[in-house]
Amino acid sequence: MALTSLLLASCDKCDAPILIPETNFQTTVDGKSVDLYTLRSGDITMQVTNFGARVVALWTPDREGKYDDIVLGYNHIDRYVNNSGERFLGAVVGPYANRIANGTYSIGEEAYHFPQNNNGQTLHGGLKGLDMVVWDVKEVTENSIVFFYLRPHGQDGMPGNLAITMTYTLTPENEFKVDYKATTDQSTHVNISHHSFFNLKGEGNGTIEDLVMVINASAITPVNEVLIPSGEIADVTGTPFDFRMPHTIGERINAENEQLTFGRGYDHNWVIDRAGDGVVFAAMVYEAQSGRMMSVYTDQPGMQFYSGNFFDGSSKGKYGKALRFRESIALETQKFPDTPHHDHFPSTLLNPGETYTHVCIYKFEVK
Repeated sequence: MALTSLLLASCDKCDAPILIPETNFQTTVDGKSVDLYTLRSGDITMQVTNFGARVVALWTPDREGKYDDIVLGYNHIDRYVNNSGERFLGAVVGPYANRIANGTYSIGEEAYHFPQNNNGQTLHGGLKGLDMVVWDVKEVTENSIVFFYLRPHGQDGMPGNLAITMTYTLTPENEFKVDYKATTDQSTHVNISHHSFFNLKGEGNGTIEDLVMVINASAITPVNEVLIPSGEIADVTGTPFDFRMPHTIGERINAENEQLTFGRGYDHNWVIDRAGDGVVFAAMVYEAQSGRMMSVYTDQPGMQFYSGNFFDGSSKGKYGKALRFRESIALETQKFPDTPHHDHFPSTLLNPGETYTHVCIYKFEVK
């Protein structure tokens, strides 16, 4: 049963967030039940639907204890199912997050072909990626939910029956933690990621260009005009992509730079600096007026930073506010885009008998 309510119980520190009604999400898609689930821990309240394992709402306090919903989303399941506006709001993306050049790759002598759903490339798994299916809910507690999906061999052309278990956990330390595990019965490429769009001012509450940002990365993987990596690992020193020291997102986003022109801003993969394996700090964003700060940690080699460059205001979010150009960011921990075509990138190949794992943590604080 969905753990949800219309209104949070009383809160000694703050106004109670107004939550999205459960009835807006109770339906069936492809014969499977869709519901809305509410998780709580620490100072965070999050609502999730099992259609695409989407984060629908994420409430965090500012320095005065006032709550805002800091992720973009819709208030009715139909808007997700029928792709009204931006398709990937709050969703898990894959089985290959980001882009595959020309919608094809080969494993051994076998070539596989996928829907070309983004400028001749395959983006986030094709037409029926992990965001467009109903996940089974295996367990729900007050602060966690366990999803499972068996992506069948051949769906959108991708090989292997891929069994994916994904757990969302809210911790007492105000973290939103995502744990992924996947196995396959046939060799396949796997690169799964989380695609919430964040605005630390609250959904629809203005530009992200004045947010201060740090990215723990000395290099990016440059792209061509259709956002496919060239294969180069490029030093960020002296470029608009150097966020190793804090500065605002907008400080250099409009600089004369071919990479910024291709992405209409930032829409690139950063190569995370690390000394070894395990979870490391990847990025931080800070919104001075509210005091909200979000840090990202991961065990993955890359993180895609997207600065909301393709929103045009034509779609409205949960509270009737337009979703506008550069009013949200996505920070997607993952392996690199188009890795099947670049042998020197960290491998995304998953073989039978192996287990794909991935940890991503979004930590929320006020300063």
